[in-house]
Amino acid sequence: MARLNPYIVLLTLIATLGGLLFGYDTAVVSGAVGSLRAYFIAPRHLSPDEANTLLGFVTSSALIGCIIGGLIGGWISTHIGRKGGLIIAAVLFLISALGAAAPEFMFAPIGHGGPAYIWNFVGYRILGGIGVGLASMLAPMYIAEIAPARIRGNLVAWNQLAIVFGMLVIYFVNYTIARAGNSETWLHTIGWRYMFLSGSIPAVIFLLLLFLVPETPRYLMLRGREDKARQVLARLGTAEDGEREMNEIRESLAAHHSGKLFSFGALLIFIGIMLSVFQQFVGINVVMYYAPTIFRGLGLTTDASLLQTIIVGAINLLFTIVAIVTVDRLGRKPLQIIGAIIMAVSMLALGANFMFHGKGVLALMSMLVYIAGFALSWGPVTWVLLSEIFPNQIRGKAMAVAVAAQWIANYLVSSTFPVLNSNPYLVKTFHHGFAYFIYGVMSIVAALFVWKFVPETKNRSLEQMAHLWVKAPPPAA
Repeated sequence: MARLNPYIVLLTLIATLGGLLFGYDTAVVSGAVGSLRAYFIAPRHLSPDEANTLLGFVTSSALIGCIIGGLIGGWISTHIGRKGGLIIAAVLFLISALGAAAPEFMFAPIGHGGPAYIWNFVGYRILGGIGVGLASMLAPMYIAEIAPARIRGNLVAWNQLAIVFGMLVIYFVNYTIARAGNSETWLHTIGWRYMFLSGSIPAVIFLLLLFLVPETPRYLMLRGREDKARQVLARLGTAEDGEREMNEIRESLAAHHSGKLFSFGALLIFIGIMLSVFQQFVGINVVMYYAPTIFRGLGLTTDASLLQTIIVGAINLLFTIVAIVTVDRLGRKPLQIIGAIIMAVSMLALGANFMFHGKGVLALMSMLVYIAGFALSWGPVTWVLLSEIFPNQIRGKAMAVAVAAQWIANYLVSSTFPVLNSNPYLVKTFHHGFAYFIYGVMSIVAALFVWKFVPETKNRSLEQMAHLWVKAPPPAA
């Protein structure tokens, strides 16, 4: 790998804290699902289907905010900037961590609010979700816009590594908190609050460090601030390289395309949306959000299920590193296809294991292979592709649409899993395996989609992306 500019490394690491908080905030609920059921839902004495539906909504409510964050991310990236948008995200992360831990704040004594404050909790989770939606779009965009083409895939994939690391950290935090109490009653009344509160620490660190980073040169050029863009580019590389890159950016922005969403055709937007949708329809966030629930369904205790979740996070981290090392060597497209095939086989095996009452160790192995396949491909590489394939003129708008679609798909998958996993008929017929068959089929379709529609973007500059979508003029007579 080419030697990295230390300044680019520093900016990348700061930006990836947005990814870390993305992973931290979305996965924190995995250790609190049982507590949320006991604290907010059980006292309502609902029917099983009603209780499962409400639990699905509460645990996935942050995804409503993620959709909002994705939708407004394009406007924010264009009018406030990549850096400004990340600052907004950091503030929302902090507010959400504090509010979700004490949803009754200003209404009742903290720790004694009870189930009446379920909608306050949901509101704070939605605010955090808006932060996640913004960070999920702006962090990889920021990295892509400061990174040299030859190592852009590697650096953007660091953001996914940070997401995975954030998940792994919160798995450890949740496990530690669960072990700290002397009973499940403590966990269901007080312990879950510490899980959400812990997110305030990385949020404050991220917010403070963002004041040290510059705006991206492409955003500065879009706003007509060429002198400032030249200064940033000079720090990212040599003055000569910076001037050449400025000319390329200037030429791309001066092209005849209007900057409207479909300026480069509907196929490009369709590809971006479907990459996002398939990343969720393969079922990854069911594993991330509900891993302890899945393991408890195999007969494990709460402590053991949380420990198994840590193993899942470790595998995710390890194979994300493999993706970082290989994405600029093997290319984006091969990794996506290979990973989708691995996920399809392992999800179908997991469903069959549940359906035919297989051993718990086989279910765990299937899940770990699935996580490895996702971490090798659709986890990091989807974000690399989304940050690369859209030309400068429409990158903010197009990424906003793709990211919003991703969070809508995430919400659909995550909110329906409790029903698919607990519906009496499906449980009787498939013994909790039905959902995994669906995700396995989706993985097969995802592989076919990439093979048919997605171009390879390895080693192309961001300014060259427009040429992928513009038809060449006919040859002269």
